[in-house]
Amino acid sequence: MEKEDKKLEFYGGEWVSFLPFVIFIALIILTTFVWGSISDGALWVPAFSGLIIAFFLAKDKKLYANTIIKGMASEEAIIPVVCWIFAGVFATVLRASGLANGIAGLAASMGIKGTFFIVITFLACCIFATATGTGFGTIAMGMGVLYPAGIALGCHPALLAGTIISGGAFGDNLAPVSDTTIASATSQGVDIPGVVKSRLKYALTAGVLVIIGILIIGSAYDGSMTGEISIDYNPRTLFMLIPVAITIWVAVKTGDIIIATTIGTVIASATALLAGLIDFVQIDPLEPARQALVRVSGSGLDRTVDGILYSGISGMLQVILLALLLFASIEIMRAGHGDKRLLEVLGKVAKSARAAEFVISIMIIVLSGLMGLNAPAILTVGASFAKPLGEKYGISPYRVANLLDAQSNTFVYSMPWTPSIIYTIGFARDTAAPLTAADVPPYVLYAYAMLAVMFVSIILGIGRHDGMDKLKGTVKN
Repeated sequence: MEKEDKKLEFYGGEWVSFLPFVIFIALIILTTFVWGSISDGALWVPAFSGLIIAFFLAKDKKLYANTIIKGMASEEAIIPVVCWIFAGVFATVLRASGLANGIAGLAASMGIKGTFFIVITFLACCIFATATGTGFGTIAMGMGVLYPAGIALGCHPALLAGTIISGGAFGDNLAPVSDTTIASATSQGVDIPGVVKSRLKYALTAGVLVIIGILIIGSAYDGSMTGEISIDYNPRTLFMLIPVAITIWVAVKTGDIIIATTIGTVIASATALLAGLIDFVQIDPLEPARQALVRVSGSGLDRTVDGILYSGISGMLQVILLALLLFASIEIMRAGHGDKRLLEVLGKVAKSARAAEFVISIMIIVLSGLMGLNAPAILTVGASFAKPLGEKYGISPYRVANLLDAQSNTFVYSMPWTPSIIYTIGFARDTAAPLTAADVPPYVLYAYAMLAVMFVSIILGIGRHDGMDKLKGTVKN
């Protein structure tokens, strides 16, 4: 036990524990924006290089190695990895069935296209994410189904992808079952329904700003399509909306994306097979190329096995490996007390209630942006630093919880090195409009709208005393 709690010391002090992140971000900027690379290596190599270089500055090399393992093996690292695998397979089954083309064809027949379709996509993703509490599950659904359909309808590709992420961030911020909602509320000792009710004004305001932004940006994009849009599609693909609806219902009822996508994958596969949209197994190399759950190609020793299930899993490898490497970096930062040093420095800046709110916001924005994950950042900042600051300056714990949650759903969804962006461009890779890590960030409008809303609320003092009467009543009772 003592070994687990032992501090990881570096030559150069506690700030060196941030080195894996610094190297990672610097190399990401170099490879993505300077060299224009979007290969897997452009993500994995920077993350791995940061871990390697920091190793030589650690005083206890054995502890450093164990810290890497601890970070990668932690529950908070494994849970999203498992969710991504199951969600990836489910989305791939839907994509292979042709559902996206069916939705596009139906929308086109109703006159829905371009920017209007993006607005509908945002609203659909907001509803799904708020019901399920999963930003990544929403991205999987949106990029697997709505993105290719929107491209066929002449939508702005990067704006459409950014809108899907925005919908996921909206729900992650607002959903009662979201891990960020639970983490922010429990860290401040307040009830989840009260927190959700008090943050509605922020989320809805940011949502309206996103729709306005979509209309403005989308109006300047012609979609390279003119006249009436006619899309040929198999009407039977619309049967796939049944497993989608069932999956959403299960996700809402259980609050568990693994349970929902497991049931969804089975029902979606069965529906697609019964509707004749995909094959179960394809072995004969002379058969016409068709989507199959399992496909065997080649002959003899050259025979390989792939198919929909394989593609669904392999398509998630990039974000999974990146996340594991990032979780190792997060654990190194924690073990080296770099996060504590940062929070202590920022904490000294707070001299008033308004300054305290700014400091809490900067704390959570920086840590979540660096980590690429928001719940761990909330847990790091919440109870140890944000709560004492809030109590010192008379800020409502509901307000502190809202600051933690809202601000943690900004840069974490919009920086090019974060898992959400990498996850998104992974889904777009095999579509008619592939994207790079540099394409999407400017269009994650919810991130910037929420930043603006929260900083304006800090300046004006809006919500600073939310729920105080309720808390006083609780104390009297």
